Amino acid sequence: MDASLSAKRTIMTPGPVEVDPRVLRAMSAPILGQFDPAFTEMMNQTMDQLRKLFQTTNEWAFPIDGTSRSGIEAVLASLIEPGDRVLVPVYGRFGHLLVEICERYRADVWKIECEWGTVFNEEEVIVQMHAIQPKIVACVHGETSTGCMQPLAQIGKACREQDCLFVVDAVATIGGTEVFVDEWCIDAAIGGTQKCLSIPAGMAPITYNKRVEAILGRRKKVEHGIATADDLNTPPQGEPIASNYFDLAMLQDYWSPRRLNHHTEATSMLYALHEGLTLLLEEGLPHRFARHAYHEKALIAGLTAMGLELFVTHEHKLPMVTCVCVPEGIEADHVRAFMLHHFGVEIASSFGPLHGKIWRIGTMGYSCCKENILFVLAALEAALIYNGATVETGKAVQAALVYYEQKKNTCSTF
Repeated sequence: MDASLSAKRTIMTPGPVEVDPRVLRAMSAPILGQFDPAFTEMMNQTMDQLRKLFQTTNEWAFPIDGTSRSGIEAVLASLIEPGDRVLVPVYGRFGHLLVEICERYRADVWKIECEWGTVFNEEEVIVQMHAIQPKIVACVHGETSTGCMQPLAQIGKACREQDCLFVVDAVATIGGTEVFVDEWCIDAAIGGTQKCLSIPAGMAPITYNKRVEAILGRRKKVEHGIATADDLNTPPQGEPIASNYFDLAMLQDYWSPRRLNHHTEATSMLYALHEGLTLLLEEGLPHRFARHAYHEKALIAGLTAMGLELFVTHEHKLPMVTCVCVPEGIEADHVRAFMLHHFGVEIASSFGPLHGKIWRIGTMGYSCCKENILFVLAALEAALIYNGATVETGKAVQAALVYYEQKKNTCSTF
């Protein structure tokens, strides 16, 4: 193996993040056949774990094989029929991704936009819903490109009252902060493994309710090579789902007791997901959410003590992503490269209008710990000084330590 690939890294990006050693060990377990009873029992256990993660009573909660984007596409491809009206509130890069996917499936897409670094007042979205009358409202919960988190509860309630579907990209937030699928009237939610779940990228957990299932049943078309006589005699009542791989109706049959073959399951990734969810539930959702908020505050204490300006300071800051303004005259990518080369610490740039203007520091999952917070502060300070920035030397790590010392009696388990 190339030495550069085996080098120790401290990954403090908004994804991927460091993976718990227990997950890595689980991935090395021997391969089981996808219909082996031991494996199908793990599939059932994983579905139950995902219900707990999404805080839902939905029957359907399972992973899509592919990165987070595959889950988003599977849900949208399976719901959108050509000409369906979709409303997308865009407040960062991944809102634009939702628009892109919807357009490719020939939806009639309506988007509203607000400035990157802000979120929508929920009433703004609801007013547009009444005006547009969409079939689907698709929204990002946590926008890692800007470090903001959109409130959803009132939007979800309005969707239910208006009888439109509410689809939520919870890739960045699931496992790191509250996502109440049932309470917020979310019809379909999509997560990702490579962020707060601290599992390698490669699966996208999803959940959806009976309202979604009814649409899937109407559009269901089983491929000829595996269809039974009953399947062939039950044609779709609506437009068949355009994608075969991302067909939730067939995937639902695969994850149901029927076990109708669709694809070869990503065995080692399911091991990883099962073990990662086991770790999360052992820790407990309230403890895990509190841990993310706790270390976020220590990071902010250090960054502000250093004299750096935060890009987002309002109440809707994403707890697991802290965006830092690049000081005047500093080349953002030079600082990132210096940190990676000399310290093995990786932070992220951003996209579009924010590229080169902010750094994004992720505090997610297994990466969200005191040692990493102190190390990223030390590495960033050293890199800034070397690159000629004016900072409050020596204060960042001390400020974080003061925070930790003040909280040690009440937060000793973090």
